[in-house]
Amino acid sequence: MLHILSVFIFIHSYCEANGNVIRPNQTSVVLTEGSSITLSCTYDGSAYSLHWYRQMPGSRPEFLLLIMKSSKYVTKADRPHPHMSIKLHDKLVDLEISSAAVSDSAVYYCALQPTVTGT
Repeated sequence: MLHILSVFIFIHSYCEANGNVIRPNQTSVVLTEGSSITLSCTYDGSAYSLHWYRQMPGSRPEFLLLIMKSSKYVTKADRPHPHMSIKLHDKLVDLEISSAAVSDSAVYYCALQPTVTGT
């Protein structure tokens, strides 16, 4: 008997501060368990680092990954998720989830830390 389980992913972020804006490229995704997905956010302005978080129902947001814009250095959560990775393109930050499970159903947030310039 074949069981199809759905993974529900909602992407939420829209932040604007001092000309820096980050927004998701899609707001919800439904896929079957075992599928791979890339969640993307586009940003404008300058960024020091870009982050991904997720929030499970009834829980607080959980840090997943961070990438430094200049060096591409990646920081992972204390309890990393081996099936998740982060990629940075020109003005795009991706969260790649391979072999998604029902336990990955959550609201995902992208965020940026702006570059501070001046005095």
